[in-house]
Amino acid sequence: MSGFVQALGWTLLHFLWQGILIGCATALAWAALRNARPEARYALGCGALLACLCWPLVGLSLRLASGDAASPAFAGSRLSTTLLAPDGLPGLHTALSVIVSVWALCAAVLALRMALGMLWIARSASQSGATHTAWQTRLAQMAQAAGVTRAVRLRVLDGIASPVTAGIWRPVVLVPAALITGMPPDLLAALLAHELAHIRRHDYLVNLLQNAIEALLFFHPAVWWISRGVRLEREHIADDFAARQLGEPRRLALALSELERLQFSTHHLAQAANGGDLMSRIKRLLRPAPPTLNWKAAVPLLALAGACLGIYGQAVASASAPVLERRPIIDFGVCGKPVYPAASLQAKEVGTVNMSFDVDATGKVQGSSVVKSSGHPALDEAARTGIAKCTFKPALAGGKPVSASVKVQYVWRLN
Repeated sequence: MSGFVQALGWTLLHFLWQGILIGCATALAWAALRNARPEARYALGCGALLACLCWPLVGLSLRLASGDAASPAFAGSRLSTTLLAPDGLPGLHTALSVIVSVWALCAAVLALRMALGMLWIARSASQSGATHTAWQTRLAQMAQAAGVTRAVRLRVLDGIASPVTAGIWRPVVLVPAALITGMPPDLLAALLAHELAHIRRHDYLVNLLQNAIEALLFFHPAVWWISRGVRLEREHIADDFAARQLGEPRRLALALSELERLQFSTHHLAQAANGGDLMSRIKRLLRPAPPTLNWKAAVPLLALAGACLGIYGQAVASASAPVLERRPIIDFGVCGKPVYPAASLQAKEVGTVNMSFDVDATGKVQGSSVVKSSGHPALDEAARTGIAKCTFKPALAGGKPVSASVKVQYVWRLN
């Protein structure tokens, strides 16, 4: 069981950079398809969400199959191992169980919330006393005209802000009671035409999978951003279908405007069927102008993509470096120790200086620098120049001497 926890923990950590890559690719693709039909953008978003789910699943299965929890997401690749190398993050192995525990608890809470919502919908759909005969008859006629062959039930409820569609084999449309009494019939019919579009396309099933992905990958902002875009495009598709059925987009826009007014008057957020704000949809129906690319909004994305490319370059360079069996070792037997500067000795200066030396395959120093000062520049320089004259035992990789860097600490103390 501990092996599974370790593998799952590494999978969650690797998805941090994997989700960024998927998010960047989705953003670029959506920008290229900004003038395309919402169906194409919707399909792209759904594919991106599936990639967010499948990539970690593949990585987890490969880790479990190989028995190496920290192995990369794809066999033979060293990139992901370099990005999150165990040696580079000391103590991370001990924290993996905590990471997995917190993730499992949060995912369970979100799954429970989703299950309670489904139970509430099922209970609401079974309330025979919440029917409305006249609107049930009209909804059945509209469903037949829209090509929906299944029987669609209608339930009138208090406490919901907008119409909600649920059910796969036995679809039901939950309608707020305030709309039955406070909205003109032709406008309410326009909202029902929108809900029938969701039923015809089986959007409820896709939304369930979408909610499951959000519950599992709740920790990554890219997942929520892609999911929000998917919901927005889903509503655009349903709006277009309803407008074609009604023969006029303006009536649906008026219905959405009236819905927004009623929601505002009852202190509800202007949100319809989890599908984005109503005002943007109203503007799209009334003025279907092609969207323009906002380069200012793309600046943060370009910066993020640049950072990812920088990390990628460093990871590739690190992955291509030879695996050292031994780092360079200083040999004070062939050189003298650094000489205490006279002024520093007289002033009784002491301290520890940390330095880095670049040593070639012959053991000669090719470059040096002070990493952390002792607090006294004279001592720092004396240590650096003194040790730079020494010969090192070169680093070994595959049994052969190679060039490498090594950190050296020198302590200045008075005897």
